[in-house]
Amino acid sequence: MSTVALITGAASGIGAAVARRLSAGGARCVLVDLDGEGAERVAKETGGVALAADVSTEQANHEAVELAGRRYGRLDVVHLNAGIAAGVDLGAFDAERYRTAVGVNVDGVVFGIVAALPLLRRSGGGAVVVTSSLAGLVGYDGDPIYTMTKHAVVGLVRALAVPLAADGVRVSAVCPGFTDTPLVAEARATFVNAGFPLLTAEDVAAAVESACYADPGTLLIVQPGRQPVPYRYAGVPGPAGGERPPTP
Repeated sequence: MSTVALITGAASGIGAAVARRLSAGGARCVLVDLDGEGAERVAKETGGVALAADVSTEQANHEAVELAGRRYGRLDVVHLNAGIAAGVDLGAFDAERYRTAVGVNVDGVVFGIVAALPLLRRSGGGAVVVTSSLAGLVGYDGDPIYTMTKHAVVGLVRALAVPLAADGVRVSAVCPGFTDTPLVAEARATFVNAGFPLLTAEDVAAAVESACYADPGTLLIVQPGRQPVPYRYAGVPGPAGGERPPTP
């Protein structure tokens, strides 16, 4: 039985690379992106099906899962990859831009998990992999609101690891460094001129595939020239005179 994967942000970059990688291994893919034409191109290339949709809405996520169920009858892998830079200047605050970033980067993950869980459970379990970022693990000051959103999804993955595992659903995240995708296109020349290595979308796609089989709650750091490695938190001190609480 072929694996069925739902991928958001699938028209280009990491999402498209994941679609190509999984479909090459026999997976059937449902590809979701606001760029419907781009998603359709990748769908034709990979033998999948495309949906033009805004993942920051609940309806879009339910439509994507319903498409997977209607077309393929099951769901095994969900890659919640859609993401955008925020670029919000707190000194000249733009509430609409802020809401857009939070909508895609956070709501798109929450709504995606909520929509996918019933079909994942009916399919016997599976994997949810979220694309976070190194900015979800460190205080990246180049885009503070983007950093906030990526910390948020890392926290969600860690908090859901145990409860979802009870249903046979493994949730994890990949945390790549700067990757040569449309998200960093404007800054690409700066990186190249500085001799700063960039990940390829294919590098991250390989980590996403690995994350599908990782322990629940795994956060995979992906950096150029290195094998992906799980991130380990140091833990926090417990109450004075008491035992330190366990760290997931």
